[in-house]
Amino acid sequence: MKKTIALSLVLAASMSLAACSKKADDAAANAADTMAAEAVEGAENAADAATDAAANATDAAANATDAAGNAVDAAADAAATAADAATK
Repeated sequence: MKKTIALSLVLAASMSLAACSKKADDAAANAADTMAAEAVEGAENAADAATDAAANATDAAANATDAAGNAVDAAADAAATAADAATK
């Protein structure tokens, strides 16, 4: 009788450990999946930010080039006006 009770207690303990380890494995797998998804999302966000920064830098360079061209045009116009005034 004692052996039967002891055996049933050992069996019950074994079953509870097996059930808990399955839950722990599932929780670990879910955590790993979540972390992987967050890492991918973070990488995508970083790539988007880098692309946006490159586009902004390109726009800024274009604006600077336009401003320099406008300054050259203004200087040329001023020089032409001065030359016209000097010949009169």
